[in-house]
Amino acid sequence: MPDADRILEGLDPEQRAAAQAVRGPVCILAGAGTGKTRAITHRIAYAVRTEAVPASQLLAVTFTARAAGELRGRLRSLGAQNVQARTFHAAALRQLQYFAPRILGGGLPEVMDNAIRVVGNAAARMRLRVDRAELRDLAAEIDWAKAVLATPDTYVARAREAGRETSTTAETIAKVYAEYEQTKRRAGQLDFADLLMIMAGAMEELSDVAEEVRSRYRHFVVDEYQDVSPLQQRLLDAWLGDRDDLCVVGDANQTIYSFAGATPEHLLGFRRRFPEATVVRLNRDYRSTPQVVSLANSLVQAGRRGPDAGVSLIGQRPDGPAPTFTEHDDEPAEAADVAGKCRELIDAGTPPAQIAVLFRINAQSEVYEAALSQAGVAYVLRGGERFFDRPEIREARLLLRGAARAGQDVDQNLGDAVRGVLSGLGWYPDNAPPGGSARERWESLAALLPLADDLVAALPDAHLPELVAELDQRANAQHAPTVQGVTLASLHSAKGLEWDAVFLVGLTDGTLPIQHANTPAQVAEERRLLYVGITRARERLALSWALARSPGQRRGRRPSRFLDGLRPETPHAPAATRAKSRAKRPEAADAELFGRLRAWRKAQAEAQQVPPYVVFSDATLVAIADARPSSRGGLAQIAGVGPTKLTRYAEPVLEVLGGADPADVVPVAVS
Repeated sequence: MPDADRILEGLDPEQRAAAQAVRGPVCILAGAGTGKTRAITHRIAYAVRTEAVPASQLLAVTFTARAAGELRGRLRSLGAQNVQARTFHAAALRQLQYFAPRILGGGLPEVMDNAIRVVGNAAARMRLRVDRAELRDLAAEIDWAKAVLATPDTYVARAREAGRETSTTAETIAKVYAEYEQTKRRAGQLDFADLLMIMAGAMEELSDVAEEVRSRYRHFVVDEYQDVSPLQQRLLDAWLGDRDDLCVVGDANQTIYSFAGATPEHLLGFRRRFPEATVVRLNRDYRSTPQVVSLANSLVQAGRRGPDAGVSLIGQRPDGPAPTFTEHDDEPAEAADVAGKCRELIDAGTPPAQIAVLFRINAQSEVYEAALSQAGVAYVLRGGERFFDRPEIREARLLLRGAARAGQDVDQNLGDAVRGVLSGLGWYPDNAPPGGSARERWESLAALLPLADDLVAALPDAHLPELVAELDQRANAQHAPTVQGVTLASLHSAKGLEWDAVFLVGLTDGTLPIQHANTPAQVAEERRLLYVGITRARERLALSWALARSPGQRRGRRPSRFLDGLRPETPHAPAATRAKSRAKRPEAADAELFGRLRAWRKAQAEAQQVPPYVVFSDATLVAIADARPSSRGGLAQIAGVGPTKLTRYAEPVLEVLGGADPADVVPVAVS
């Protein structure tokens, strides 16, 4: 026992309580930076060392191979090397390889590394014409359906219930899903979700398989439990049977993957399922300064609607600088300021690898790639392709080069010439898809237009050849070695990481929360995404936003609603700028009206079985909400409301503008 007690040395009181709770249902609510991995690895090692749990009968489950590897490494250093630490999929695959003859009547079928090719084959069999981005979105939607246990027959209802917005109708996705399943069966293939489904189903139906698995594993530890999907929970329940030797670790404030099927409900409902469970809260934050911790806590409290399983953090580090809030006229100005501050930090001794610039979507990276390159700051793009390496940008550059050689822009300005070339890739200014890969593709292509505008501002006579040369120069400059550079990453890909200095950029309504977050649950998840970003910072945190995309554009954006009550009124701006900003910023009522217009559009699009942007683009809805026309004539003055759409939609739109509940507005029948 003295040897076992040494494992507890160095743990704080809450971590020690978690480590000593070695049996029965245990729920560890671990806030960001509170040492949860340290707590659960010491709990496992202590349980093994005190012989409360045999190492060979304990299975630790997490979500990524990297996290599983880290668990195994720490357990090995604590003398618990015989404990299995795997992802859900790796554990299911190992079990299915053993049980395949009994369950499947033969060997294990081929497990696909990537389902996109099979999704493409299924779409082709249905004679659907889809591009690469749409294929990625279809594959992601099928992944979501399987994660939430939706079948092709139930997908449409489940998608509508969840408020899913896709670039393809739910009915079409359900048909592709059904064809995808048939294509897999014909080819004798499985996807990763099938591994979990088959093992869970086998244990539910075959008592001998269930008994053998349960005799092998009697104790379970699940990390990041807030991100468990219904499918993963089904497998976990099958492993458990009627036992309760389960320890879960999670933080409801960090649930950010519900778009992929994750749900915090299992964590939030753990005490209801196991009333006698031991609950330990880890709230001592060893990562961030008290100033960063205070901001994170305030963000959570501002969005809290009733009790939950979140943790209010207590900072343990010495004081540091207060987080900064900065408003800029446009995105290039914001990026240049961030790049300059990165340069200053590096010159003052902060290693580049300890600085991160985090944004909501990957399409935002280009302006920061360019600004950092201009400032001579090396960078690493994490969780996404470099802007100029993205397939759509490579295609666009190829088409622009061909158009330049053909002299296609002789009789038009550069911006119109670029729009014409991009139309060949299916890009149009007013047809932005609602989300997913298709939206990121659209945003990436849209980012080429400000580059063209900037070039014309510098060279008024510039045409396509000059733009092609500019793009080549930018691409070459951004391909320098960047191993030790500043990290550029989306907020999702930053989960689990930390840096000395973090810049959270592009914090405007429509970006965070993302514009296709319609339901209260979706908006709450966007708030949690900002929380994850804030808690990545150890010492320095800077938050910023821009009122326009490009120089000279109308400064019509507003800071993210999540910053209300957290930021100074309009920081770091002269008084005249503050007054102008107040005059141009949309009121909360405009945002509420925009939300109701989107709700009407969603119902109308579903009735027509078309993507929402076919009814009206987001830009048009914003213009309608801003102008609030009260007549057909006024509505006709809005850009994007042509004669056909005016005839079709004037009556329901005016109803919504008049205060009608979108749910009470009858969709228009369109032949």
